[in-house]
Amino acid sequence: MSSGTGADSAPAPAIPDSLSAPPRKSSMFSSLKIRNYRLFFIGQVVSNTGTWMQRIAQDWLVLSLTGSSAAVGITTALQFLPMLLFGLYGGVLVDRLPKRPTLLVTQSAMALTGLALAFLTLSGHVQVWHVYVAAFAVGLATVVDNPARQSFVSEMVGPEQLQNAVSLNSANFQSARLVGPAVAGVMITGVGTGWAFLFNGLSFVAPLASLFLMRNRDLHAVKRAPRGKGQLREGLHYVAGRPDLIWPIVLVGFIGTFGFNFPVWLSAYADDIFHAGAGAYSLFNTLMAVGSLIGALLAARRGTTRLRVLIAAAAAFGLLEVVAAVAPSYWLFALLMIPIGIAGLTVNVTANTAVQMGTDPAMRGRVMALFMMVFMGGTPVGAPIVGWITDAYGPRVSFALGGVIAAVAAATIGVILARIGGLRLSFDWNHGHPTVAFVPREREQLATAA
Repeated sequence: MSSGTGADSAPAPAIPDSLSAPPRKSSMFSSLKIRNYRLFFIGQVVSNTGTWMQRIAQDWLVLSLTGSSAAVGITTALQFLPMLLFGLYGGVLVDRLPKRPTLLVTQSAMALTGLALAFLTLSGHVQVWHVYVAAFAVGLATVVDNPARQSFVSEMVGPEQLQNAVSLNSANFQSARLVGPAVAGVMITGVGTGWAFLFNGLSFVAPLASLFLMRNRDLHAVKRAPRGKGQLREGLHYVAGRPDLIWPIVLVGFIGTFGFNFPVWLSAYADDIFHAGAGAYSLFNTLMAVGSLIGALLAARRGTTRLRVLIAAAAAFGLLEVVAAVAPSYWLFALLMIPIGIAGLTVNVTANTAVQMGTDPAMRGRVMALFMMVFMGGTPVGAPIVGWITDAYGPRVSFALGGVIAAVAAATIGVILARIGGLRLSFDWNHGHPTVAFVPREREQLATAA
């Protein structure tokens, strides 16, 4: 991690290194040896399971109340709209505030939202606008919670274990995604959506307890940004001058806006294409979580972050979505969720880690807020559009269009990063097999001259 990198430092060498340097492998679970991070990890396992249960229950409840994929898209959009509107301001706050007390407040707020939605649903008074309000309230808490959690990881583990901890966080989230939808599917069909909301509200006890049990003396001190004018503009200027930061953020913006609208697509495929109900929706999410977990564990073994991995994973993600869109059978579509999960998670972890490790600690809250604003904040723009296309032209057209946009964005930004880094694509044969690699232009010229 280049913690001393400032806004005026030259970014150019970081691009060719990250595109072409060989990976350094590390122990898959090395950051769990750190007590504070281990407590955090355990708390998040429980809370993330509840979060995924609520996501499934929320989407299915809205579809049941309205019968509209566009309404599911609106719910998703409302949950991520606050990040689009206020995400950068949340980053400024996170750089000023101590992370641990901040997380205690945001996690408590999300717990109360889940409990309120559970009460309304179990009492039989829930209406679709209640779900809209709850989704928006969770989004408001996320504006501060997300960059705070992202930044707090480095305070728990330090720079040496940051890559591993970020990857394990994703593995944690995807493990919960593996369990949560399956439990939610059983719970929705057995006792109703309200109990899934109740479990989510109570699940926040675990992360709150983990934060209380941490030892302050074991945290890595990070200098907080003082209150002052122009800090938002300073953060934007910092990122704008760093092509190794801005282009990964732009890429995840395209993918987050148009390629990650799975609540809309998967619910529509389960209901309209395969006529299989909530169980199928749960299965699709579970299989995608299997792939995402595999992708996260593979990322945890990588000791360095390479932008060429990001570009390749983004291109594969888009192409796999196109293939899944035209899948003729239920089980083929379901199985394709696994490689889509691997590619999507690889995009998320690689971009997240590259941005965190390349950012000055004093700027990390603002930079990660921008990252999350672009990745998650694009959903309010993309989800209603995708929902409308799904209702008007069918899930297959909508899903395929999202994949095409993701693949084109990956190819375009890959070319841009290669040009900035003075690289070009090289095609060769190695032991009878074709190989593709980024090669410095100088090396290519020398080889031609020889």
